[in-house]
Amino acid sequence: MQISHSPTVTYSPAYTIVPTYECFNRCTYCNFRTDSGKSPWMTLSAAESLLKQLQSKDVCEILILSGEVHPSSSRRQAWFQRIYDLCELALSMGFLPHTNAGVLSYEEMQKLKTVNVSMGLMLEQLNPVLLNTVHKYAPSKVPEVRLQQLECAGELQIPFTTGLLLGIGETEDDWWETLEAINRLHQRYHHIQEVILQPHSPGYQQTFDAPSFDLYKLPEVVFKARQILPADITIQIPPNLVKDDRWLLACIEAGARDLGGIGPKDEVNPDYLHLQVEALQEILQHAGWEVVPRLPVYPQFDDWLSVELQTAVKRSRCREGQSE
Repeated sequence: MQISHSPTVTYSPAYTIVPTYECFNRCTYCNFRTDSGKSPWMTLSAAESLLKQLQSKDVCEILILSGEVHPSSSRRQAWFQRIYDLCELALSMGFLPHTNAGVLSYEEMQKLKTVNVSMGLMLEQLNPVLLNTVHKYAPSKVPEVRLQQLECAGELQIPFTTGLLLGIGETEDDWWETLEAINRLHQRYHHIQEVILQPHSPGYQQTFDAPSFDLYKLPEVVFKARQILPADITIQIPPNLVKDDRWLLACIEAGARDLGGIGPKDEVNPDYLHLQVEALQEILQHAGWEVVPRLPVYPQFDDWLSVELQTAVKRSRCREGQSE
């Protein structure tokens, strides 16, 4: 059993695998996507070689993060099968998969539940005005579509992560409306593990002409989010996007308690290198916080998982020295 003498902030020892960067959405702030045909799909043999190397590293979570193939595309089934096979492979090699592959159908989510301990999808913002600006060429960013996926996750009892993208043209009222919508769904299904508050951080690839989100406002957003969301939802802040230590600590003091997946590269924000655990520990320990690892599924959701997944989780908890 892990004994802590200081208040704790968690992170997930993670590695991100990208089945493909191709995506039919064209969000103007995106620094991840490529056009169809310009991103070879990751093969299972390449993934296996990579995962073998990671078995000797301090990695627990494999984040399967993918661009989206259009639901009506003739390649959709092959794309989905590749994601499923990558999850199954990671699981078989001792890792815990967490998939975020954009908008999925109920049937796709139901199948992925068998090989994932948790899943995720960012709501970003619910203001439909953004469909005329940053999401003009992003059909799967329709707010109702994304809310529907959160509802499907609840119906399927999938431990879920969602979040807000801050600074893409929304208003402050939009923040609270989006958080309230998350809260309403959680009150119904009790399935949201974490809410990420991600500040827009410009990258080299995007066409969206806007500055970084003002970090001065971020602790205020965290504080208000903590008031809106119930205590069993953890608020996550990406530390690589909060470069000033003072603002990172202010966000934690305001109620953020998780730093997300820490690995060698932030695929969504490749211009912003992850702070490694040792650096985060130094920053936080000086302020009286202890940084501790966690699994991609929180303990209160373990009994939602299949027997096979529960066995894998129990094995990982024992390795991490966590109590049952």
